[in-house]
Amino acid sequence: MFLLCRDLWRNQHPFFGAISLALGILVTAGANAADVLQPQVNKPVSFVNEVIPVLTKSGCNVGVCHAKAGNGQNGFQLSLLGFEPAEDFDHLVREARTRRLFIGAPERSLLLLKASGQVAHGGGVRMSTTSEDFALLTAWIRQGAQYDGAIAPKLSSFEVQPDHGSIQRQQTQQLKAVARYSDGTERDVTGMALYESNDRAMAEVSERGLVKILDLSGNVAVMVRYQGQVAVYSASVPLGAPVVNVPAAKNFVDEQVFSNLIKLGIPPSPVCDDATFLRRVTLDIGGRLPTEAESAAFLANQDPNKRDAAIDELLRSPDYADYFANKWTALLKNRRDDSSDIVSNFAFHAWVRDSLLANKPYDQFVRELLAATGTVIGNPPVAWYKRVKEPKQQLEDVAQLFLGVRMQCAQCHHHPFERWSQDDYYSLAAFFSQVGRKPSSTRGEDLIFHKRGIAVANNMKTGAALKPAALGDAIPDITADEDPRLKLADWMASRNNPFFAKSLVNRYWKHFFQRGLIEPEDDIRDTNPPTNPALLAALEQQFITSGFDLKDLVRVITRSHAYQLSEVPNEYNLVDRQNYSRYYPRRLQAEVLLDAIDQLAGTQTDFTNLPPGTRAVGLPDNSYNQSSPFLRVFGRPEGESVCECERVQSSSLAQSLHLINAPDIKAKLASPTGRAERLAKDPRPIEDRIRELYRSAFSREPRPDELKTAQAYLTEAAISADGKPVDPQKALRENFQDLIWALINTKEFLFNH
Repeated sequence: MFLLCRDLWRNQHPFFGAISLALGILVTAGANAADVLQPQVNKPVSFVNEVIPVLTKSGCNVGVCHAKAGNGQNGFQLSLLGFEPAEDFDHLVREARTRRLFIGAPERSLLLLKASGQVAHGGGVRMSTTSEDFALLTAWIRQGAQYDGAIAPKLSSFEVQPDHGSIQRQQTQQLKAVARYSDGTERDVTGMALYESNDRAMAEVSERGLVKILDLSGNVAVMVRYQGQVAVYSASVPLGAPVVNVPAAKNFVDEQVFSNLIKLGIPPSPVCDDATFLRRVTLDIGGRLPTEAESAAFLANQDPNKRDAAIDELLRSPDYADYFANKWTALLKNRRDDSSDIVSNFAFHAWVRDSLLANKPYDQFVRELLAATGTVIGNPPVAWYKRVKEPKQQLEDVAQLFLGVRMQCAQCHHHPFERWSQDDYYSLAAFFSQVGRKPSSTRGEDLIFHKRGIAVANNMKTGAALKPAALGDAIPDITADEDPRLKLADWMASRNNPFFAKSLVNRYWKHFFQRGLIEPEDDIRDTNPPTNPALLAALEQQFITSGFDLKDLVRVITRSHAYQLSEVPNEYNLVDRQNYSRYYPRRLQAEVLLDAIDQLAGTQTDFTNLPPGTRAVGLPDNSYNQSSPFLRVFGRPEGESVCECERVQSSSLAQSLHLINAPDIKAKLASPTGRAERLAKDPRPIEDRIRELYRSAFSREPRPDELKTAQAYLTEAAISADGKPVDPQKALRENFQDLIWALINTKEFLFNH
């Protein structure tokens, strides 16, 4: 009988668990307690301020463990990162017939046995039996496993010391986390805080806050989190190389980029040559290759201001509107799910394109979109509400796309990396609570209108009715007759808005430099600082001062020498990926590459319901992906997300095989009206025809070795499979096809550089 009771006790049978909890409370509350049951610490252990941080530090309440959506893990549920301590107490102490705690013998509590690996645990060992965390949890259980939510001091502020600094490569920096509470006390919580580097290739950080810098130079940040609050340590890591021959600064962009490089000791590459610049800027602004005539004229032009003039010419062209409309319509989910969508797809795309062509101020563009009413025929921006129907989806898309803030997490719990709560989430949703819709005379299209009434949204968890409120800002009361969306647009366009302009300039910076100053470009938060804060602030201010002028922003960025640096690295900046010491090459987007192949091959791709000659960057919606294997293989987005990450920019085997041997590529090369056919019949010297190809593909003249190799191949006598000579004209035509095919498959053609 004794052995049976002993085994039941050790295995935490619910019956003994209940007895142990009751006995433990009595024992720890009164005298006559056995020595083994005496508290190990004199000060009471706080569940809210000590136990919850230990569980968080140990990873117990993260999304992949016991804070997993649904029922947690193996029936044990905790709130994410301890944001709901009262619920956590109930789950831990009162649930499952108190089997998780054993107050009579705290060290034998199932909570501690599993966390320390003494009993099989799917999450592995989370703490050792000799650790401070184990001792603290043991003391809390020994003291009766009390809940102190009503009396525990509230965390009023949290900081990391130091919060910034300069540190050499391969050096370390110990951080100190300090918590201040509502009762005036201050506590060193270095061992209880969580640490995370925003770039693990640059810096590692231990569980105790020891930062170790690795081999890369630049700027790195460490996020420090404790009890729902976050702080950031930012460090600059200099390379220390001599920085000489820095290009002259053309504007404030250069001043900020080059001063940062000088501070870090990272020498920039020189400014690129004219051919590289023309090809780069034409692809980035117009989404196309320069024509042969444009390349020849630009290279022959001796005007020192010809680069600025080329930028202005591209901004005036319809190519700019086509290319950026392609970008924005994908982000705004101009997607065709049904044949009836064609009206709204075409109308919405035309509205976006016309807005860009007319250089409509960005704040006006967003206002017209958010506050759209009527039908798609009379007011095309209402098409956005066709794809984004629910207030929650509307607020999430608006926050991520126009504010650079990801609010999805805050729907169910406090944002783990930010200050946004569920109330912030639903207060933002309230701006869209009065959007009404009813069927219109156009099949599949709704009439969008503002419903008269007081705008509110109910917190899903608390049930509280929340009025519209912006992120971190109060909004004056909105009457029943006022459209809340207009108030939201007013707040977004305010000069003091901390997100609106910053989000846009960061997004456009990434478009031209491949990497945002904040990365990802739509994740702006205090715990994700920019690599060059001064530059981001200057761009933001310039954009606001210009009246939210998108073309002016493009002009400022592309005129800078920072944008015009060569992609060829020097001995110091080869591994730099965040400080813009050189141009970072990137693959051409699916639509741009298809247009570039057509331009070089002298062909065109026909698209249903669109006039002949329509470029792939001018396609209004995602439906053309289905009819074009090329666009599918090369990752044209379907418009299902406001994240630019939906677009596939990485290479794949399927892409390589498509370029090498796909039927559509073969057909373009062999087209009877294509460039290969025309060049084969051209009476000009073979060298001139080769130069035309190189100017068309690369915007430059062929190098002597390239000219010699191409000439030898084109003029080589061809022999058929049966050993007979091939007709020279036919052989020349096929050889030109091969040469164009070879140029298409070069990295120089496939990348913007």
